Amino acid sequence: MDTDLTIGANRPIADHLRADADYVFYELTRSICPDCRRVIDAKILLRDNKVYMSKRCPQCGPFVSLVYGNAEAYVSFARYNKPGTIPLAHGTSVDRGCPHDCGLCPDHEQHACLGIIEVNSACDMDCPLCFADAGPGFSLTLEEVEQVLDDYVRTEGRPEVVQFSGGEPTIHPQIIDFIQAAKARDIRFVMLNTNGKRIARDDRFLEKLSEARPALYFQFDGFERETYRIIRGEPDILGEKLRALDRLAQIGLDVTIVPAIERGVNEHEIGRIVEFAIGHPAIRGITFQPAFHAGRYMAHDPLRRMTIPDIVQLIEVQTAGKFVASDFVPVPCCFPTCNSVTYAFVEGDAVTPLPRILNVNDYLDYITNRIVPDFSHEVRTALEGLWSSSSVAGSVKSLQQVATSCQACELPDGLAIHAIAKSMIMIMLQDFMDPWTFNQKNLMKCCKEFLLPGGRQIPFCAYNTVGYREQARRQLNAMEPERRRARREGRPYEPRPIEFEFAGGRSK
Repeated sequence: MDTDLTIGANRPIADHLRADADYVFYELTRSICPDCRRVIDAKILLRDNKVYMSKRCPQCGPFVSLVYGNAEAYVSFARYNKPGTIPLAHGTSVDRGCPHDCGLCPDHEQHACLGIIEVNSACDMDCPLCFADAGPGFSLTLEEVEQVLDDYVRTEGRPEVVQFSGGEPTIHPQIIDFIQAAKARDIRFVMLNTNGKRIARDDRFLEKLSEARPALYFQFDGFERETYRIIRGEPDILGEKLRALDRLAQIGLDVTIVPAIERGVNEHEIGRIVEFAIGHPAIRGITFQPAFHAGRYMAHDPLRRMTIPDIVQLIEVQTAGKFVASDFVPVPCCFPTCNSVTYAFVEGDAVTPLPRILNVNDYLDYITNRIVPDFSHEVRTALEGLWSSSSVAGSVKSLQQVATSCQACELPDGLAIHAIAKSMIMIMLQDFMDPWTFNQKNLMKCCKEFLLPGGRQIPFCAYNTVGYREQARRQLNAMEPERRRARREGRPYEPRPIEFEFAGGRSK
């Protein structure tokens, strides 16, 4: 026996020193290096009931980041993974592999529930936190936007949702024309993303919005000066936001407020945001977004980032149980840990989340519910519409889906009609990936796509992390002199497609 390998009574040294890891290796995936953006392997690890991503770039070294604040939920939510829907047409072929063939390519596992068109890069704010890195650059023409919308119709038939974004899209001189162009193509829901400044100040623009009737996706991070100083660089902007919301209420437009939640900045305001939304006549929904660190962002610790379970827990604590963790159900059309949502009926001080009167989990459990003998296809279809990235708070479609769902619950018909018409609120939590948390598995089921001239549809988290945004921005900026000449000469602008090239060749 080799004494160098034994200890005591011929016991191997390896046995004496061996110890278990302090984590569970859950799965292997592909990610990118946060520094050089090369595609690399990544491990998903479970430790202390949290989910981490660990990866090593051969050039830049190791990286570890927090992915999800509840490992038990992360594992159990697999049952909400709904089969994907195939688009009517694809924009690219499979060539270099995910994530460098986005378009959508045939390997993508979901269609576009929601399309985003960035109509400009300019903004009337300079937020320290801005995934679009807004600034002077391009401003799309009506011809470009109409081509993008036509391509969206070609791939989706009748698209569910389009959002006009930027920059700040309300400062684009043709934004009302864009909204009308989308409505003319029978897109079900047309949304306008905004910081609210022009709405608060411009009476004529408010009149045009009243005529065009988009839904509003409204930046709203809290109430404290310090919150807006840190996140938006404007500590005194709250009054302007409140004025804009009140003016939207006066013309009867539906608003979803969108708080970006950054750890150490405004997580203590979450409950107050919920209470405010419940009481404001214009607000039909909230979409909480844990801050993700792409584009322009503040210094952060990737091991302490906010995640969906963190915000759910804070909602429960700060609303004194009006909403609890079990009220929130994963959205099945994308990867289930990317979104969670709930709906609630509000009657005075009483708030009744829909999952408390209807077992949503049974209907949206895609692994086990096939054996439930009394399963209602009609109710399941309605709930799939509600628990979808294409659901728009306050829309007629969402009200109809709630009404169908209530056929299976104990809510009295009279109360249901009143609650649906007057007193329903949606709370969604949307977590986007950044270069530290990028997971190819999640990306392949992304249903929120940036729509570009030339027909490309780029999944949100690929566009903002892999290098698509930077390439598209350069090309769109370079086209701006020709756009200006066309406008000056009063002639149509001929749209040009956006092309992408990554290390190893062009993405076609």
